[in-house]
Amino acid sequence: MAEPAAALRTVAHNVRAARTRAGLSLDELGRRAQVSKGALVALEKAQGNPNLATLVRLADTLGISVSALMQGPAEGRVRVVAEDAVAPLWTGEKGSEARLMLTTSGPAPVEVWRWRLEPGEDYPSHPHQAGVVETVSVTSGRMTLVVDGTEHALETGQTATFEGDSPHTYRGSGTETCSLIMTVHLPPGPAASTT
Repeated sequence: MAEPAAALRTVAHNVRAARTRAGLSLDELGRRAQVSKGALVALEKAQGNPNLATLVRLADTLGISVSALMQGPAEGRVRVVAEDAVAPLWTGEKGSEARLMLTTSGPAPVEVWRWRLEPGEDYPSHPHQAGVVETVSVTSGRMTLVVDGTEHALETGQTATFEGDSPHTYRGSGTETCSLIMTVHLPPGPAASTT
């Protein structure tokens, strides 16, 4: 696993570079992403500890993937990532977690996530930018996917897809841990190809 200080320096560099490419001031990025200017200043100085929601809002506002904020330059043609090499970006109070494993490169990147949801624990996500499509495949256990206030029960072996530009929540259901693979398909665009 990357050292936290080194990972934070990478995020700081990538946020600053993406903000500069987008021609946004700290004030404007903060306003659009709903992140305080103080938090942005600290982040660009590699200080603090940004949470998953903050990273998602920044990535959406900058038109790039979350992993584009977290990854250094690509090395080689094939990238293999072990689960234990990636720190969770979110950890719930009951032990749930979300790990961003990797993001494909190209004009329409895809993020690949591994999630573990404990029964009764949920993660509410804010709406993403228009054009983002999420796919959730349950590999074990049960979950409830809530999209725009409507609940959808998913069991082992089931897959669901939805447009991510509305409020949505992932919730562990049943009596055992739910494991799932999530892909987040980002819309094509000039900023998206920088991953």
